[in-house]
Amino acid sequence: MPNLSIIRTTTFRLVLIYLALFALSAFLLLGFLYWSTAGISTGQTDDTINAEITGLAEQYRANGLGGLVQIVAERSRNQRQSLYLLTRPGGGNVAGNLTRWPKAATGTGGLLEFTYQRPVGGVMTSRRARARHLPLGRGFQLLVGRDIQERLKLEKVMRTSLAWAVALTLGLGLLGGVLLSRNLLRRVEVINRTSREIMDGALDARLPVSDSGDELDRLAKNLNEMLDQIERLVTSMRQVTDNIAHDLRSPLNRLRARLEVTLMGNRSQAEYRAAMEETITESENLLATFNALLNIAQAEAGLAEGSLADFDLSALVADMAELYGPAAEDKSQTLTGDVEAGIQICGDRHLAGQALANLMDNAVKYTPDGGSIALVLRRAGAQAELIIADSGPGIAEADRELVLDRFQRLEASRNSPGTGLGLSLVRAVAKLHCAELVLEDNLPGLRVLLRFADAGLAPTKEQTVG
Repeated sequence: MPNLSIIRTTTFRLVLIYLALFALSAFLLLGFLYWSTAGISTGQTDDTINAEITGLAEQYRANGLGGLVQIVAERSRNQRQSLYLLTRPGGGNVAGNLTRWPKAATGTGGLLEFTYQRPVGGVMTSRRARARHLPLGRGFQLLVGRDIQERLKLEKVMRTSLAWAVALTLGLGLLGGVLLSRNLLRRVEVINRTSREIMDGALDARLPVSDSGDELDRLAKNLNEMLDQIERLVTSMRQVTDNIAHDLRSPLNRLRARLEVTLMGNRSQAEYRAAMEETITESENLLATFNALLNIAQAEAGLAEGSLADFDLSALVADMAELYGPAAEDKSQTLTGDVEAGIQICGDRHLAGQALANLMDNAVKYTPDGGSIALVLRRAGAQAELIIADSGPGIAEADRELVLDRFQRLEASRNSPGTGLGLSLVRAVAKLHCAELVLEDNLPGLRVLLRFADAGLAPTKEQTVG
């Protein structure tokens, strides 16, 4: 007996619906076959009776009563399924293999069905017959019929088979529904149990996947991928929280300590001014960190479609090369620019400028005095490639994914000013613009490649005016 949990499953209900439809279809089909077979058998019986009674009527008209009596007597001896009875006025039997006139009302067309007694294997048995009544002249009556007991047995077998077929269909369908529902319920229960474990804090729990490749397997794979992404996000959030606490605690402690020391005792106006300037500098660094976090959040969240617009990437890169030229000259660095004009992309110019500024700032910061920096923008088919290459210490291949996370700074750069958010912003902006970000070895130094898809041609000034 299926338990209530199986009965309540959607699979079991669907099985019941399909089972009812199938059982109804089978019942209608078998019922039609039964009705057709029974109708054909009855029609054949009636045709045989009508043919015989027509022939006997012709014999009566041709040979008279004596000829009819002779034929009925002869056929009564030779026919086992055919029934005959010829009676005189008053009800006495003249000829035939029936002992008496049946006690049944004559229906339309002279047809009637009745029960009669017949010896079978030396034992008198009751059997059913179907016959036609033909009145003759001078009060004589003729009854011609056929034994239909075998036909009734066949119809009974067909009715029994029909009932058993429908019953077996319902039973097997119900059993199949229970088995299917139990199997599905078992797998769904595994999903529910795993979900409860994840809600209880086991973020590393995953849904089991079989080799069947069915809908539940595809659902489990998609949910596992979603859980992997959620786990990565939660882990990243924890790391960001820890890094924020670590990287912001020190400057906040310095601010508080500087202000407390300044307030301890009498200080000159110059000392107060110096303390305030240092405090402002520290505050600007903190604000820069929070602004960087806001820019990353904005880029990762995506922008509304109406906020995106086509802008001239070539002009933006050329402006950055001009902007960072003096900073490179101060460190005796060689900054070369190879910018192909007229390259246009769709996106957010401000965020793209922030990302490019972070890359240029890192290149100038980590390239030693006398080093070289190359800034290249070129078209590659339908794409645009932006390259910033320097001759600094570079980044080891094992650390190139790590430095793209928030607040991740390599040991070599811990003593340099910065928040560890620059490359995180670059990655977020690249994702926003559907661009590919690649960190490569420049031998020596670092080579950053941003590959923008669907780069167009920026309009010239003449085109714009026109």
